[in-house]
Amino acid sequence: MSIYEYTVKDAKGQDVSLADYEGKVLLVVNTATGCGFTPQYEGLEKLYKKHQGAGFEILDFPCNQFGHQAPGSNEEIQEFCQLNYQTTFKTFGKIEVNGDGAISLYNFLKKEKGGLVGSAIKWNFTKFLVDREGNVVKRFAPTTTPEQLETELIAVL
Repeated sequence: MSIYEYTVKDAKGQDVSLADYEGKVLLVVNTATGCGFTPQYEGLEKLYKKHQGAGFEILDFPCNQFGHQAPGSNEEIQEFCQLNYQTTFKTFGKIEVNGDGAISLYNFLKKEKGGLVGSAIKWNFTKFLVDREGNVVKRFAPTTTPEQLETELIAVL
């Protein structure tokens, strides 16, 4: 399997094939608007603006599984991010990353890069770096800021 074989829902509920991102370097992130890590949106946007021209995309997946920190509709979440952090990268529909309701994309990501303590996503702002061929290169913990992963991003770009 490749990441390009998955289809996800955008914030309006429309199907988006990840094959649309073939040839790009991706950072896939499960996010929340009411989390202690929410200010990372600022760093994510800076990273996106700095490297978008080199073929970099951020795929933002709001997730309400951790402390119900992503309340609201997809539209409200997108509006919050755009108003408070001026985000311009793609925000998808709200998802689950663990358990029976986990979307297949996240089951794939977890299988590819399970991390040291198992495959479950531990909290929001877990990040997966994907190269231009669709390979999951690295998994970053929520505590890893966008600024801290930039060197590894550049190496893949």
